[in-house]
Formats: sequence, structure tokens, C-alpha cells
Amino acid sequence: MKVLVINCGSSSLKYQVIDSETEVVLAKGLCERIGIDGVLTYQPAGKDKIKYEAAMPAHKEAVSLVLKQLMDPETGVIASVDEIGAVGHRMVHGGEKFACSTLLTQEVLDTVASCNDLAPLHNPPTLVGVAACKELMPTTPMVGVFDTAFHQTMPAEAYIYGLPYEYYEKYAVRRYGFHGTSHKFVSQRVAEILGKKPEDLNIIVCHLGNGSSISAVKGGKCVDTSMGLTPLEGLIMGTRSGDIDPTIIEFIAHKENMTLEEVMTVINKKSGVQGLSGVSSDFRDLAAAAAEGNARAQLALDAFAYRVRKYIGSYAAAMDGVDVIAFTAGIGENDTAVRAAVASKLGYLGAKFDAEANNVRGEEATISTPDSKVTLMVVPTNEELAICRDTVEIVTNMVEEAVGK
Repeated sequence: MKVLVINCGSSSLKYQVIDSETEVVLAKGLCERIGIDGVLTYQPAGKDKIKYEAAMPAHKEAVSLVLKQLMDPETGVIASVDEIGAVGHRMVHGGEKFACSTLLTQEVLDTVASCNDLAPLHNPPTLVGVAACKELMPTTPMVGVFDTAFHQTMPAEAYIYGLPYEYYEKYAVRRYGFHGTSHKFVSQRVAEILGKKPEDLNIIVCHLGNGSSISAVKGGKCVDTSMGLTPLEGLIMGTRSGDIDPTIIEFIAHKENMTLEEVMTVINKKSGVQGLSGVSSDFRDLAAAAAEGNARAQLALDAFAYRVRKYIGSYAAAMDGVDVIAFTAGIGENDTAVRAAVASKLGYLGAKFDAEANNVRGEEATISTPDSKVTLMVVPTNEELAICRDTVEIVTNMVEEAVGK
């Protein structure tokens, strides 16, 4: 089956076509500036990237252009839309409604829409993208894969906040967590690499990128994660503050004569390592600045690594021990210095860091010594493949049920 994987933003649309049998990416690309002027990027496997401007007044036109490019006589990878067996959509927030991926019926879409206030920047454009695909491919099954689903196994003591319980009952205020598709993929891949069952492992997954989160995966199920009601909680990130005393928001608002919305913009988009360093949210820029003696850039790097180590320690405690610590995503997979700053200071867990083995980027590797009590690993994530796998499973089950009836 060929699966089209879609990830919609308010003015963008990322896509891949994956052959589910071989798990090979046949083509991938990006639509940008939807609703403005429109730019399409397309790259078929083994061929040069194509990029051109095209009118995209809405997501429907973007999806239409993607399908047209996929069927192009010279560079296309399908002969007709009928070759696409299913479409897998990345869905950011499913609230407490969805603990797994699901077929996107109208009833499901209405339920997702009811969660829009939990993810006002992400859910609405995703639903627009689904609607566009449904209109252009009315007979093709659509599947939603939720960022929050993997974390729905957290026990109540992990997800509940110390607020009046009525806010949970009335507004579903609780920890949800994000990057769930990545955490699920990496934790399962760790078990595969080690030749063990997920049920037999306690794994801490460190998804470190511009947006970062850590999860505790016990026996194949998430029992805690660092992001909360929104992606703002947890680690210091590229531009997000991560954990802070909530009173800071009121304090800054009074001191700077700012509105609540203005302060929220600061802690979401002007904080993190960018705000600390005054240099950049890109860790490569921070490393270069720190090497030149920039003390604030070094402070930002140190604070980031410290928070990661702190969460690792708390999750080892939450699971009563840890067998594997896996680093993934842009920083986790490629920044050897950040990994070293974290992994070299986990000796209290019995982890022995191998500095030479750590000299890898973007590939699977074990970066602990053979006698380490905790296995330290680098495991590249692949959220698109994870979405493809879930989509195929849902559609296969749907077909089997229909045949059974």
C-alpha cells in the first residue's frame, strides 16, 4: 500500500508518500505560504529537488498541486490517485478522547474539533487539511495519528495538576504531553535493536530539538512526560521557557506594563536558549558563540543540559530504575556536545558514557561502554513512518472487519 502522510500547519503542508511494504519514501515535499502566494517543494526518491511558486489560496489547492506533482509523467511516483491506499494525518491534540490512532469519520472529526481550545494554533489547520483531502479523495480512507495519544497511558498521579479538581472536570486541564508519535517510535525501535520485548524495558526517550520533551516509557507504555497541557512546559527549548514559577508571568506583566498575551508571547517565542543567550535558538550558533567566549551562550547550553539530566533523574525514580536512555530528534541525533554534557554525568545511575562511540550523527548507535548498567543510545526518529504504520494498521483492520461482516 502507498500511504500519503500529511502534516498541516496554518500556512504550510508537509507530505511524504511511503510504500508501506518496503517502508521506502517514494517522494516528499512541502507546501509553504498557503493563503499568501504559495511555494511548492517536491523531491522524488533518487532525483533532484523541484521548487516553484504556485497559487495556493487555501489548503485544497495545496493538496491538489501535491497530487498533480505526484502524478507528473516525468517526476511522479504514482499513475493515479487510486494508487494511494490511505492518507495518514498528523493530529496534534486529541485531548482525552483518543488513546490511539483512528479512522477519521465525521464523528471523530467533530470530536477533534471539540479539542480545538486545547491546541488553537494546530488543530484547526489540521482539520482544514483533512477536509481538503476528503474532498479531493472522497473514497480514500483517512487516519488520524495523535501527538497526545501515546501519553494517554499516564496514571492520574502523573497527569493531574495541583489545582482545584473542578478545572480538570470542567475544562480537562491536565498534562497531555506531545511528540508522542516520536516517543512511541523510538521506544519501540530501542526494543527491536536490543532484541528485547518492550514490556521488559524501562526506557527514557529524550526528544531534543527546537521543541524538546522527555518521556518515561515503562513496559512499552508512557508513564510520564515533560510537556504539559501545552508544549510550553518541561525543558528549556529553542524559544520556549519550559518550567517556570507561574508568578513570573504576573511579575513581568506588572514590571513591563505588558498584557497577559504579551507575556505569553515572550515565554513561548522569545525565551528558551534564544532568550538566555541573546544569540540564537539554533544550537549550532550557540556552540560557535560559546567557543568564542560568549558566556551567555555557554550558560544557555549548560542550562539546557542540566534540565535534561534533571528530568532523566526524576523519570528513573518514577519507573524505579532505567534500562535505556535514548537520544533522538535534531539535537539528540546530531549534537555530540549536548549528548556528552548529558550522558557523561549519569554515573549515579550506573551509566558509563563512551566518548569515542558518541562521535556519530544521524545514525543508530550505542554510546555507552559494554559494562554500563544503563544502555545509552542514539536512535533517529521517523514520525512519518510511524504515522504510515499506524495508518496501514487501521485501514487493514477496517478491511478485515468489513470482510468478516
